[in-house]
Amino acid sequence: MRLQHIYKSDINREINGVIKVAQNDEKSIEQELSEYIITRELRKHFNTFLTNYEKSLSYPTDKIGVWISGFFGSGKSHFLKILSYLLSNETVVGKKAVDYFYDKFDDPMMFALLERCANVPTDTILFNIDSKGPINKDKTAILRVFAKVFYEYRGFYGDDLKVARLEQFIESSGKMDAFKNKFEDLHGDSWEDSRAAFSFFEDVVVEALADTLGMSETAARNWFNGTETADISIEQLVKEIKDYIDSKDKDFRLLFMVDEVGQYIGADGSLMLNLQTIVEEIGSRCGGRVWVMVTSQEAIDSITKISGDDFSKILGRFNTRLSLSSSSVDEVIKKRILTKTENAANMLILSYNKNSAVLKNLFTFNDAVLDLKGYTSEYDFIETYPFVPYQFRLMQNVFAQIRKHGNSGKHLSGGERSMLSGFQEAAQAIQDKDENALVPFSLFYNTVHTFLESTIRRVIDRCQTAADNHDGIEQYDVSILKLLYLIRYVDDIKSNVDNITTLMVEDIRADKINMRKSIQESLDRLVSQNYVARNGDTYTFLTDDEQDIERDIRKMPVDSATIVQSIAQIIFGDLYISKKFKYGKYDFPYDQIIDDTTIGQLTGAVRLRILTVVSDLHTEGDERLLMRSRAGNEAILVLSDNPYFYDLDNAAKIRRYVKSRNVTQLPEAIQHIIRGKQQQASAYEKTAKEHIASAILEAKVYVSGEISDVKATTVKDKIEKVLSGLVESVYFKLGYITHNFDNDGELLQILSNQNKPLTFGCGDAEYNPEAVDEVDQFLELQGMKLLPTSMGDIQRRFSAIPYGWREIDIAAVICSLISIQKVALQYSGSMIQPTDSRILDYLRRKTEIDKTLVTRRTAIPDSLMRKSREFLKEYFNTMDLPSDEDNLIDYVLNRFTKERDTLQDLLDNQYVSGSYPDKSVVENGIKLCNGLLFQKKDNTALLTKMVDMSDDFLDLSEDMANVFAFFKNQKTIFDSAAELINQLSAEGDYIQAEKEAMEALAKIRTILGMSKPYRNIADLPDLIQKVQTAHGQLLALKKQDVYAEIQAAMGEIHQTAEPDQNSVVAKADDALAAKKKAAQDTTTLVQLDAMKIQIDSIRQQYLKALMVENNPQKKVATAYRSSLGYSIKLKNEEDVDQYVADIKEKLMGLLHGNDVLHII
Repeated sequence: MRLQHIYKSDINREINGVIKVAQNDEKSIEQELSEYIITRELRKHFNTFLTNYEKSLSYPTDKIGVWISGFFGSGKSHFLKILSYLLSNETVVGKKAVDYFYDKFDDPMMFALLERCANVPTDTILFNIDSKGPINKDKTAILRVFAKVFYEYRGFYGDDLKVARLEQFIESSGKMDAFKNKFEDLHGDSWEDSRAAFSFFEDVVVEALADTLGMSETAARNWFNGTETADISIEQLVKEIKDYIDSKDKDFRLLFMVDEVGQYIGADGSLMLNLQTIVEEIGSRCGGRVWVMVTSQEAIDSITKISGDDFSKILGRFNTRLSLSSSSVDEVIKKRILTKTENAANMLILSYNKNSAVLKNLFTFNDAVLDLKGYTSEYDFIETYPFVPYQFRLMQNVFAQIRKHGNSGKHLSGGERSMLSGFQEAAQAIQDKDENALVPFSLFYNTVHTFLESTIRRVIDRCQTAADNHDGIEQYDVSILKLLYLIRYVDDIKSNVDNITTLMVEDIRADKINMRKSIQESLDRLVSQNYVARNGDTYTFLTDDEQDIERDIRKMPVDSATIVQSIAQIIFGDLYISKKFKYGKYDFPYDQIIDDTTIGQLTGAVRLRILTVVSDLHTEGDERLLMRSRAGNEAILVLSDNPYFYDLDNAAKIRRYVKSRNVTQLPEAIQHIIRGKQQQASAYEKTAKEHIASAILEAKVYVSGEISDVKATTVKDKIEKVLSGLVESVYFKLGYITHNFDNDGELLQILSNQNKPLTFGCGDAEYNPEAVDEVDQFLELQGMKLLPTSMGDIQRRFSAIPYGWREIDIAAVICSLISIQKVALQYSGSMIQPTDSRILDYLRRKTEIDKTLVTRRTAIPDSLMRKSREFLKEYFNTMDLPSDEDNLIDYVLNRFTKERDTLQDLLDNQYVSGSYPDKSVVENGIKLCNGLLFQKKDNTALLTKMVDMSDDFLDLSEDMANVFAFFKNQKTIFDSAAELINQLSAEGDYIQAEKEAMEALAKIRTILGMSKPYRNIADLPDLIQKVQTAHGQLLALKKQDVYAEIQAAMGEIHQTAEPDQNSVVAKADDALAAKKKAAQDTTTLVQLDAMKIQIDSIRQQYLKALMVENNPQKKVATAYRSSLGYSIKLKNEEDVDQYVADIKEKLMGLLHGNDVLHII
């Protein structure tokens, strides 16, 4: 059966491979509607859009923005155009647009939703913004495009806003036809044919305006020459749109449907904000009756370079966001092109069942990243034939890469070709073949050929000419070259012979072995004729310019030092990146050397030398290399001879060539080739890495004067085995460390086990006895030479060759020596005790180890130890004392430090609050303790000082017994007596007559003033009681006097008050009652005397208030009784008369000028 007849629809019918918004003839529309395929993905998008849109038909909304995104070939433009057909629901070939979709939805509810949306009167303005927009884009370009298409939709001249707004004004006046007729009468041509050249017809336009609108000629000419209507704001445009839709039916909808907004906006944030503002204004003003739908090759958050609140607003304007992928393109192609007739399907089932095993073997790919599949089932075979499933996915990738690398202008990116048309043309190319034929992938070249750049087409055309003339090229070679171009930029499949063979399969019965042989021969011819470059086992299509550049690259000089650096980078920067070799818990630095070139900084430790093919030593005999490895503490690897140097030389030539060219100033096509060469250089480097890895695995090894047979499967394993052997040979005393330590806690554990006598040897150390003995011998030698040895000296010696010990393990060795009391530490002249909280800092901290001296210890004399223990037993009343030196010293320091701190606490917290006895004893005790602790730098001096001061300390102990007893038992009574003396300091005059109380006070003062009052403190309670009793009796009598004063004052106020002055009386009573309460709570006689004055003041205050209130219209003067009289002795009647006369004179003087004199 000819393949032309297997399809349900004519394979040769005209199909618009790419949908253009401007293509709107009825035949095209009818085909688009009838053949539109609703894929699974599109069902979801239709549902999302229709649901949101339908809501706006019933309820006003400002959510009227729709953003449709999708990459090339995803069908976003087609989707937008179909929506415009459906929502406007025009009649197409005698049938409503919606009716074409009756059978396309498998969900009746969704079709009902579509009908509901389509039955509303709707106009759509569908346009490609790139074709409508101005060439020079400013921040208002989007606004001007919207204005233009809106005016054109209304029949106005949108290219010139001034003309369009004139037409709008004339039409709103109902004079449009009259204006057009007048213009045509005056000018001869119609207004529509002439308005593009509007500015050339000033007189005609002015006269037509004046005649039609009744304007004066001056007014019409002023308008013509003005610029005020040439611009428009978003607010003005949206108002005009609102006015327009309001003039229509209340259900009328207007849709702006804008194709390729993303491509037009690009990265211009101002254009995005301009669009956002337009959509926002339309949404807020038009209440959901006007929608804006746009398409973009990018999602809204990818195209926009705006952040923060502005971006949030943009997202808010486009609430409906639909993202189309190309994943369902195969579904469209299969349904629109490849659907088979029933007979053809039955034939293909038989063919598949017969050849399924063969088909499975035909389509396998090597090293492919993409999941490129052959046929999976007979159903898959029927759907896809004569294509192979992998071709759908691979062709999408090819189209995407060609758009980036191989097209002229933007034809492909604008959709001049599509997957649909590509598959149709490929099917047409083999329509005369039988049911065994398959489409080789090279056939897809023809669908893009005419849109490729000349540098690409020229190579293919020249190769075709050479094949036609049998000039070193055959016809099949041309197909191979076309295929190599198609997959040139596809990284997901390697262009090796096996994959090329699979891609070129064109018949089910193909023999892949013979095919591979023929294809290899074709590739060899193409390489020899410089059409193709070979890189390892892959082949690459070359343009003319690439061939010229290739020749220049080969001429570039590169010195061997550059290659050596590249080798070093591969080995030590990629294959084995560690700068230190990990041997168990050890990290050994090692010097890295390639030939004679040192890589990085020298450490002075072991060396790893790698010899390349260009080294003079590469061909030397074993004897010289063995001597060199022995003398230098190094391992030498002699790399095997393979092409790594050639690969790196080619890569270096490319790198140098690129640096020699001012690439940014070259034509874009040349820049593109150079970028490809840079990728080729990377490929060379990658291959070199593989070759170097093999060379290392095959390398001959010399370690410390011996040939080493090292077997390994990886570079890392090989180098680590070599370094392991080198470490074991050079660091031959590393084995003295049999136990490794990991943390400070373990070191402290060693220091806490100080129970071994000084006479024990180093072999008694619990950990690493050989290492402990080695360090002890070194310190003994240093002591014999009288050389001071710091912890830093020890660390540096024993971390170097031949030891290589870790820093923490060296510190642990010193801890062991301290633990068995063989060494001592000194810091700033002071002996450091094993219990010192900073001891590990002295042993390990880099800033401290050079200041810390390590010395072998001298034992304290036994007699001094014995005397020290005898004193301590007596002084601290204990039998439990340490027997060894370190713990005894630690005991002394801790106990006397605690003793001093206790005394200091008494001084700071007890004596500071009162004059307590024996303060000098405490101060002397602190002085004694400090004097002893001052000797802590030297253990012998410390114990000697303690024995010398033993009598002083024992005296102190006796004195302090009274002090401690005082503060424990007597301080409270002592404080009570001192407080009583302080309280009665102002009351002395009141109790002078109380003889017994005065005697008791005197005795209290005497006891408080004694230097050692301890025995007399027991008398204080009775003495305090006598004083408090006498004072209490006087206090009670004084309170009775105060209460009498208060009662008298109240009586006088009550007698003076009138019946209507109760409020004043009440306030007086409250004030005096408060004083009575205060008197009851008062504890001193002085305060009670003061209250008498306060009570008299209250009495006078309220008596005066009563007088003023009783005579509000009269002038009232007040006089105090105490101020009228004076002290005198009256002897006779005459003296009495004179005294009375004086009082009268004072009273008359006070009454003068007043109506009332109130004496209080």
